[in-house]
Amino acid sequence: MDKTIQECFHNLEAEDKDVQYEAFIHILTATKEEVDWAYEVWDQLVEGLTNSDNHKRSRYAQFLSHLAKSDPEKRILQDFPALWEVTKDKKLVTARHSLQSIWKVGLAGPEQKEMVINHLVNRFMNCLDEKNYTLVRFDIIQGLRNLYDEVKDEEIKLKALSLIEEVDDPKYQKKYAKVWKNL
Repeated sequence: MDKTIQECFHNLEAEDKDVQYEAFIHILTATKEEVDWAYEVWDQLVEGLTNSDNHKRSRYAQFLSHLAKSDPEKRILQDFPALWEVTKDKKLVTARHSLQSIWKVGLAGPEQKEMVINHLVNRFMNCLDEKNYTLVRFDIIQGLRNLYDEVKDEEIKLKALSLIEEVDDPKYQKKYAKVWKNL
């Protein structure tokens, strides 16, 4: 890991929120591509998914989602349940940030893609008793669209459109369908 990335991880603990945010953005930008330092921080990130600070839980979840493509050992398959739990966090913003990034795990390979899709579909179908289920459903539909845009797998599109058809409320059905316009 180069010194800049090391410094960014260090700066995530800075008192200055601007310094923290700059470090966060730099790490997310660096992890848009495969990196060779994923395992240097992997265990720390997994452990951090249960941190008492919701900002840290959110960051660690997003970082792990981004680092899945840099995981040739497929550790994410074992660590995914802990990552998935953050998508159900008691803090809505933490839950949403992690749910909005979890689709990136699907870029790591066929097993990971199938696992993510299955979790997203299951959650969509079974989230009606969640407090903000319409937001959860929107994030799931958007995540499926993001994954589709990257991998161009028609099965993803068909599953998403099928989920949208299951929505009873025409207002939300229309809102979710807009995510899939312009194909």
